[in-house]
Amino acid sequence: MTRAPALCLRNTLACAAAGCAQAGPQFTQSDVFVAGQDGIHEYRIPALVTSTKGTLIAGCDARRDRSGDPPNNIDSVVKRSTDGGQTWGPLQVVADFPGTEAAGDPCLLTDRVTGKIWLFFAWCPEGIGSRASQPGLSGRTMQITAMSSGDDGVTWTPPRDLNPMVKDPVWSAMWCSPGCGVQTHDGRLLVPSSSLREGIPHSQVFCSSDHGETWKTLTASGTKTNEHMLVELADGALLANMRSNHGQGCRAYALTSDKGLTWSKLEHQPALVEPVCQAGFIRHSARRDGHDRDRLLFSNPASRKRKNLTVRLSYDEGETWPVSKVVHPGPAAYSCLTVLHDGTIGLLYEKGTRGPYEAIAFARFNLDWLTDGADTGAVTR
Repeated sequence: MTRAPALCLRNTLACAAAGCAQAGPQFTQSDVFVAGQDGIHEYRIPALVTSTKGTLIAGCDARRDRSGDPPNNIDSVVKRSTDGGQTWGPLQVVADFPGTEAAGDPCLLTDRVTGKIWLFFAWCPEGIGSRASQPGLSGRTMQITAMSSGDDGVTWTPPRDLNPMVKDPVWSAMWCSPGCGVQTHDGRLLVPSSSLREGIPHSQVFCSSDHGETWKTLTASGTKTNEHMLVELADGALLANMRSNHGQGCRAYALTSDKGLTWSKLEHQPALVEPVCQAGFIRHSARRDGHDRDRLLFSNPASRKRKNLTVRLSYDEGETWPVSKVVHPGPAAYSCLTVLHDGTIGLLYEKGTRGPYEAIAFARFNLDWLTDGADTGAVTR
């Protein structure tokens, strides 16, 4: 028996048992990480997943002394919620390196087979950021780093350097795309990432077919792109949705139907306006898992500036986005989406009133709220 049916069945039964179709619109919101709290100058770069037990794990950068990307004193931190985001536990510092060494750009991933939670981030040595990073696998170069938790995010393994397996030594830099990774129906773990190759940003994916024992990098899905997210489509293809540096003012995308060996030509999607910023992109439901419709979700600051955080819904595997709703009209930036076990949607995003980096908030809502009652997300039984 293959793992794919087990993954489908587990998701469908968990959702059905919890009662995905909830009566009436639901929306709640609260701040999870706030600048100045716990002695942290600024929190940035949200990452979010739901564990197999239903626990929410929220991660981000804790920029201790000042704003700014590496080189900077940045720790990787998480908070846990066991009640669907109503309350959050204390701040956990899971990676803290000396001085201005940084642990930044978190990407979280749940292995639905083993129950393990993965946390990936870029470790930057003293004085090194993406621009100063040098070719090679160690020394003055950024390192793709992995940690994992087998107890729902309570404790974490020591950091593990993945550079020897995933980075081409001729690249000057490689780092995780912040947000969340994907597990396919055949059990593979996929982590989106970015690289600098002769000064040009590229998007690519590294993956594992043995639940994180070994990793390898696939071919690039985009050039002059970075910070992309992935979904697996109904036909098994992978769709990469990318932050674009092509000057189009909207998201770029590419497809692979051969597990990342080759990708389609890079195209742009004018409906997904962006200010050149990271975005959230996940699957909400699939017919093949027993749901009534295929649904994809997308979140970003839908503007040419970092403001107007909007969530969009697609019923045709990302071809069109007929449903959209503004969550925060003010300053906003990075975001990450997850689906809770009852089918409601979790959104972790950067927001503020004067600027977009004052807090990282968690919003929870259902399809009824998102679609103004047009879609309640029924499960086929």
